Amino acid sequence: MASSILLEVSVETAQAAVAAERGGAQRIELCAQLNVGGLTPSEKLVRLTRESVRVPIFAMIRPRPDDFVYSQEELSQMRRDIVAVQRLGMDGIVLGILTRERHVDINRTRELVIAAQPLPVTFHRAFDDVADVNAALDDVIETGAARILTSGGAASAAAGIENVARLVAAAGQRVLILPGGGINASNALHVARQSGARELHSGLGSVLAYGHEDYVQFENEVRALAAQLASVA
Repeated sequence: MASSILLEVSVETAQAAVAAERGGAQRIELCAQLNVGGLTPSEKLVRLTRESVRVPIFAMIRPRPDDFVYSQEELSQMRRDIVAVQRLGMDGIVLGILTRERHVDINRTRELVIAAQPLPVTFHRAFDDVADVNAALDDVIETGAARILTSGGAASAAAGIENVARLVAAAGQRVLILPGGGINASNALHVARQSGARELHSGLGSVLAYGHEDYVQFENEVRALAAQLASVA
């Protein structure tokens, strides 16, 4: 039985993308170095992953770890990376830019959203670093981004479920709230039902360490997670 909740799984190798698809993931978030939250994948990885799976792939555009305040040079690199992944057949872009005051950088983010067109943009968990998530919601909507990946400002989506649910309600049809952070088969049903979200994001880092190469186990964990979501009415 197919789930009414779309499952997005983040991966850092083409093999993991294949395993995620086999396990029931309906979309892939492709990154390098998930151990630091995900960076821009190489063109080689993008090309190989696109050749390996049929489900949509959203590519992370993040030039370095640490904060989300970028220099002009870094922003120029992000624009070049967007062009590259568009050319290589990606279906969406994942990015996020903040100001030094921990607000959404509306103007710079909007510029990249426009550069990414016609691909949709997910504003990633930089959202959880903002000073005021309620104001940030309207700011992200103003940028034209299609989704916000968030744990509700908490360490995990389950811990921040009340905030996530409030964001889903406040967002309405204006932007899609994508709960993520620590989601696995043990809590996915709770997060889905309590938040009212139509999509969930998982990297399974809470049950499988990033960098592992046991793709059979990864596939099984994705399948278990997808099975939980299949019970959502």
